[in-house]
Amino acid sequence: MLMRKHWKWFVIALVALLVAARFAFSTVRVQLHEIQPGPLAAEVMGTGTLEARVKTIISPRIQERLAEVLVDQGDGVRAGELLARLDDGELMQQVEVATATVAAARASLERVKTDEARALAVEKQARREHQRASDLLATKVTSQADFDKATEQLNVAEADVKRSRASIAEAGSQLITAEKNLLYQKERLSFTRLVSPYDGLITRRDRDPGGVVVPGSSILQLIATNELWVTAWVDETASAALRTGQTARVVFRSEPSRPVAGAVARLGREADRETREFLVDVRVNDLPANWTVGQRAEVFIETSRKAYALTVPQRFLHWSGGKPGAFVISSGKAIWRDVTTGLRGQAAVEVTQGLAPGEKVIAPANPKQAPLKSGQRVAVE
Repeated sequence: MLMRKHWKWFVIALVALLVAARFAFSTVRVQLHEIQPGPLAAEVMGTGTLEARVKTIISPRIQERLAEVLVDQGDGVRAGELLARLDDGELMQQVEVATATVAAARASLERVKTDEARALAVEKQARREHQRASDLLATKVTSQADFDKATEQLNVAEADVKRSRASIAEAGSQLITAEKNLLYQKERLSFTRLVSPYDGLITRRDRDPGGVVVPGSSILQLIATNELWVTAWVDETASAALRTGQTARVVFRSEPSRPVAGAVARLGREADRETREFLVDVRVNDLPANWTVGQRAEVFIETSRKAYALTVPQRFLHWSGGKPGAFVISSGKAIWRDVTTGLRGQAAVEVTQGLAPGEKVIAPANPKQAPLKSGQRVAVE
């Protein structure tokens, strides 16, 4: 009767007993790692793309038909090299018209300067005649009417001089205007020649000859190859540890087994509001044989280093109640050991307290297994 009444509790107790027995007698296969001191570098990881520090879109400044494209993507170019040419027929004619206008303005200026010389000569003669008439009038040799006539001729001569000088100023202004227009037309003509602003590499060709291009439209895309870097997104929590000049490893996904050296060139000053990451530019010292702008890469920036540190691989470090620890073997069982961590590297973590050199820590042989428990029987694989 008593058994019927409490049979559920007996079942629960039996299950618990079986679980405890299995835990006590079952063996979990583990891997073992011996703690040894050695160098440790703390690294910050980021993912980004290969970019050029200087890149330019080659586009026209005027609307015109594209007559010729002299380079293609993948071509290296030099500063000042002709890359493309627009149809220049109409602009050449405008330059010729402006040149003729300058010649006409110059001839006009010379003509009015000649007129000024003539007016000055007439004015000089009229002044002498006026002085002579004034002297004769004083001696009563000539009449007042002759003196008035001489005065009128002098006034006319002086007015002619002023008019000639005004004509010279006007002709000079017209010449300046014509010369400025010629410079403007020559400048517009130079816009038909698209040249490279620096030594670099053509990464893309967007247009072919025959079509009409407008200002701002892309014909070619050019990058400077003297400085290429990986623009990587790094979590904002690492910002305090980063400095320009820090060494880095760059791993391109096209050659994952060949990391290349680099250095932090520039730190971004704005974090993404959604991902909470910011940009770090890492200069690359050596590029893959077939590199492409925009290809993916991982960067590992070294923030600090210790020549002598007691380290534990990441997978041998465990967490319990928010505190780090490791399992050691004692009498064939896994025993929990609290530890204090220090420098954190990419694959290992420094242990400052809780473990000694030569001690062995364990972790499940199969990473997919359930975590170890203190007191659990283990067997080293």
